Amino acid sequence: MLLKSQIEQCVNEQRSTLLNQDLGHMRLALREITLSKRAVQILTGIRRCGKSTLLNQIRAQGTNNSYAYLNFEDHRIFDFALSDFTKLDDLLGDVDVYFFDEIQNVANWEIYIRQLHDRGAVICLTGSNASMLSRELGTKLTGRYIQQEVFPFSYREFCDYKCLEYDRSSLATYLAQGGFPNYIDDVNPEYLQQLVRDIIYRDIVVRYGVRNSRVVEEICLYLLSNVGKEYSLNRLKKVFSLGSASSVADYLSWMQDSYLLYSLPRFSYSAKAVSVNPKKIYAVDTGLVRANSLSYSDDNGRLLENAVYMHLRRSYRDLYYYKDRGECDFLVRDGIEITTALQVCLTLHPDNIDREVNGLLEAMDAFSLDSGYIITMDQTDELQAKGKSIKVIPAYRLFVSEIM
Repeated sequence: MLLKSQIEQCVNEQRSTLLNQDLGHMRLALREITLSKRAVQILTGIRRCGKSTLLNQIRAQGTNNSYAYLNFEDHRIFDFALSDFTKLDDLLGDVDVYFFDEIQNVANWEIYIRQLHDRGAVICLTGSNASMLSRELGTKLTGRYIQQEVFPFSYREFCDYKCLEYDRSSLATYLAQGGFPNYIDDVNPEYLQQLVRDIIYRDIVVRYGVRNSRVVEEICLYLLSNVGKEYSLNRLKKVFSLGSASSVADYLSWMQDSYLLYSLPRFSYSAKAVSVNPKKIYAVDTGLVRANSLSYSDDNGRLLENAVYMHLRRSYRDLYYYKDRGECDFLVRDGIEITTALQVCLTLHPDNIDREVNGLLEAMDAFSLDSGYIITMDQTDELQAKGKSIKVIPAYRLFVSEIM
């Protein structure tokens, strides 16, 4: 519980800071967002990816000056409780639009937001924890919200921000630096190393009462060092000498809820097989991987694969990898059908072309696809095999055009 004077001080100071803040590079996601009384707009994503900046861009885009703003990450209001919203209402008076940052820090926040929505207010929120948001939204706001995922800069946004051409050189720079806005201005690895520690501590250790914070960090760094590779809970349990795989499952689930890591399942028509088969691990950002691992100084292959995964993940939820005799890196499912198969290869050459092509063809045969893709750093070609077409394209073309 807070004093009204404490809340008032934060409201006034944060509003002043917001108005004086540089709007930054206009995000592509801004084109997809229109505030409305019909639905609460939720912006979700990893810490420091630009949610607050996007929220400010949305605010600046509007013409109505009657708005409220409060960032619940402010340490002065960490004790903000549901009852404190009554004091906030008294301070704000008649307001048409509400902007709240990191709303999940307030217990039972969804009750107040439901009340605002019922009053006909326009509401835009940000949050950094997927499971908490989905659980709370599901209880009070079912069918009343629109969720927009926010990621670090895409390759297109990165190049536009840095005034770079779309080519192999800028792609290599993007793989090395990634897209966290504050990082690419300074490129100090300690920034992204501290970000990982903050996420582990604030979003996992403190939130879930984890006693052994060190093992959580070690598992996270291990997975960041192995993006693009298969993992299993039992294998991780053995590597880190843990008593049960369920603990590993919890840690990994919490990392994914914080938008730090993503698991890619192996395709199967059996739901049980999908759940028990090894999955592959990917990270939200290649710069984050580079800054937190010693294994990527000269290995752009898996960084490229990670970047392709994140490009696909921005547009598609149902992604898989395929493995039988060979392996295909990515399958895209639309409804009940697999519509696209993609292989990622840094450079196609005589020593690897059979493996890459055969793995892709196997997946194409399995799903009756007439064409597929091999994504490379800068090669362009078109191959014909078994009556099927394989388009070889540079990743930078995939990232900036409507190829798929």
